[in-house]
Amino acid sequence: MYIIRSFLLFFLIFTEVNANTIYNLIKIPNLEIYEINTKNGLRYLNANKPFRLGLNVEKNINCSNSDIRTLDQKYKTIKKNLNKYSLNFLKKINLKYIVLCENLSVAGINTAGIPNSLTRTLILDIGFNKKHFQRAIHHEVFHIINDSHKEIFDKNKWSKINNKNFKYAECSTCSEKLGLNMYNRTNGFFSEYSESTASEDMAETYSFMMTLNPEKLNEITKLDYILAAKVYFIRTRLLKIYKRFNFPGDINVNSNF
Repeated sequence: MYIIRSFLLFFLIFTEVNANTIYNLIKIPNLEIYEINTKNGLRYLNANKPFRLGLNVEKNINCSNSDIRTLDQKYKTIKKNLNKYSLNFLKKINLKYIVLCENLSVAGINTAGIPNSLTRTLILDIGFNKKHFQRAIHHEVFHIINDSHKEIFDKNKWSKINNKNFKYAECSTCSEKLGLNMYNRTNGFFSEYSESTASEDMAETYSFMMTLNPEKLNEITKLDYILAAKVYFIRTRLLKIYKRFNFPGDINVNSNF
């Protein structure tokens, strides 16, 4: 009995120390360790209470805790998708901590995720739209990739791939292009949200590359030369970051861009 109590006490102290250490690294309160024993080195944390980040109301980040049943269910999907990334690649893009919570918002605007390459952290809203949840995971991962390698993903070069008369909005929140469904006729964009800004277009394109059936993706790019160029743009630049990047399947596209 004494041994069991000692073990439990050690476990509680160890967990608290680790949680405090992680707080010192990523500066997000009210977190506890969910899973840290992963092959690719990702550390999963969950909110045990709602948290708020930021002193400016206009920029506050808010998120609430989730019940354990929902957390366990969504974790399976999240881990399955994030296991596509190797330890070495994650080091290249500065991603280590995944924070799981619900009702995530920035300045009162709901969002699927908030990436921060400086703290190597990605906050995910596990209550986000079920239909688009898996794609949203990769969408947010791309923002981490982009933030860590902005010199590679040049927005001006990307914008030139589009038709000359097309212009993005100044910011994603300045645009009314919010739809996440894939277009039946792509015409240079996978979704309506792709048309908001260059960075969101890249993230949307990448998310479809990581989740679409490879045969379907190749079929689309054969008919849409602009999307073919965008897929090629992202693919070649990912391989510059990490030569052994593991794409879901053979992406057979070429481009003159």
